[in-house]
Amino acid sequence: MSFHIELGTWRTLGAAARAVRSEVFIVEQNVPVELEWDEMDEVSLHAIARDASGAACGTGRLLPDGHIGRMAVRRETRGQGVGAAILAALMQAARQRGQSQVMLNAQIQAQGFYARFGFAGEGEEFEDAGIAHIHMRCRLR
Repeated sequence: MSFHIELGTWRTLGAAARAVRSEVFIVEQNVPVELEWDEMDEVSLHAIARDASGAACGTGRLLPDGHIGRMAVRRETRGQGVGAAILAALMQAARQRGQSQVMLNAQIQAQGFYARFGFAGEGEEFEDAGIAHIHMRCRLR
């Protein structure tokens, strides 16, 4: 599968991010609508993966404090490197901002994915939107 990553603001990429996140989190994972949208979208750097036709197939965001979140890839494009490319782009953006680390709250089933990028779990599992998560941190080089 051919795809490329775009980085930008909520104003420029929000419609695409909203479509992917709605499909993955709200429809597929039953996250309540009121928990999905927050004020951090406006101040975050967003990443969108677009396939060869230009359709958004994945998204993620980097908050000002170095938290990565809202990582989502549409079901039909999972396992093809989209999530890895989004995560790498957001980690690189954090490095370019001079941040020494990035953090995220990983769904437990995705913990191994993040570990491959150098993230290590911290603390106990917790529930967010009815889904088990763990806090993870990665030091940037």
